Amino acid sequence: MVSPDRHHPLPPRIVFLRRLARSAGIALGLVLSSLGMGALGYHVFEGLPWLDSTLNAVMILTGMGPVDPLRSTGGKLFGIFYALFSGVAFLTMVAVLFAPVAHRFLHRFHLDIAREPRDDRP
Repeated sequence: MVSPDRHHPLPPRIVFLRRLARSAGIALGLVLSSLGMGALGYHVFEGLPWLDSTLNAVMILTGMGPVDPLRSTGGKLFGIFYALFSGVAFLTMVAVLFAPVAHRFLHRFHLDIAREPRDDRP
């Protein structure tokens, strides 16, 4: 069954910008919470100062790699977990940020196809 929303016109640009702003806010929240978790982990498990802990968290989250070597077993286990988490978190943040753009593109693409004449009708 075809959803009735498929044939609605493209929402106004202001609606798109609100959705984009909401997605950017969610992505920013994910970034800040991920950085907070990473900084806290490096501070607790490795005893690094807050600035160094935050630097390590930022470098791992962006895929650059750690700045300070991990010495303790707890720190190494945290580093493993945080590195795996960071990869998934980064992909999630990108998906959340670009979801409104992809949705608008697909909606517009669908509207363009719906306007084309169909030759397969009897």
